Amino acid sequence: MKTVDITCRYETRDTPATPRPSDSISALDRLNDGNLAFARLLDESTKEHVERTISVDSRDLGLGDTNFPKQRPFAAILGCSDARVPVELIFNEGPNELFVIRVAGNGLGTEILGSLKYAVNNLRGSLKLIVVLGHSGCGALTTAVDVFLNPSSYLPLVTMHSLRRILDGLLVVVEASARRFQRAFGIEIAHHPHYREALIEASIVTNAALAAYSIQQELGTSDRAELQTVYAVYLLETGQVWAPRVGEMKGIGLAAAPRDTEEFMDLGNAILQSDRIKSLLRP
Repeated sequence: MKTVDITCRYETRDTPATPRPSDSISALDRLNDGNLAFARLLDESTKEHVERTISVDSRDLGLGDTNFPKQRPFAAILGCSDARVPVELIFNEGPNELFVIRVAGNGLGTEILGSLKYAVNNLRGSLKLIVVLGHSGCGALTTAVDVFLNPSSYLPLVTMHSLRRILDGLLVVVEASARRFQRAFGIEIAHHPHYREALIEASIVTNAALAAYSIQQELGTSDRAELQTVYAVYLLETGQVWAPRVGEMKGIGLAAAPRDTEEFMDLGNAILQSDRIKSLLRP
């Protein structure tokens, strides 16, 4: 049986254990590198016992200081509430390094945008990156796809206003994804034995990209050198983050949010051409 040890180690010292990234590019690289390190821990092809140590600044835990630790995350992450997605762990980060917001389906709402605006307005000294992180097999998107494919299943939700509020926003994404499948493969694609699964996974990444785009427009984070907005999908089966992009079929790592309609169109094509979606639609 393979065993994995993840250790958080802190020391009392004057210099930070791990310096914060100085710009959005270095912040992006750090998260991507951290996720690759985490995914290697879960790789079944590696040796039976693996270890990983995360260096933690004792001041981020409020140790050795009479004052509360100052909040100084370098990335804000909007993720799904799913308990299988431990955000700090999958990016190999410790306390006070990520400003994490979680909601079912990682969708946008007034409270979510308000929390992100707080981060942007009050944490500018350290904040360099905003990330929208979906995950494979998302329950919220799965429900939305099932309702889309079988509209009668929406009826039991009529009186559940809080759930409908989440679902209605996701149905727009699912419908757009389904139309793109039909344009690319014809209406007969709906009869493919793995169409439902492919539609779920395509909707998940589309939803994350749309949220990232909306955040970029809402918060005015279009200056990517100063504060970049990116997105990806965490793959439960591998531990890697995935975001298909034009000309890159595997799409490993975080991707920049689309900037306009043309880039969204290109992204839609890249999603359908990605290795992940194509593998689901093989005859």
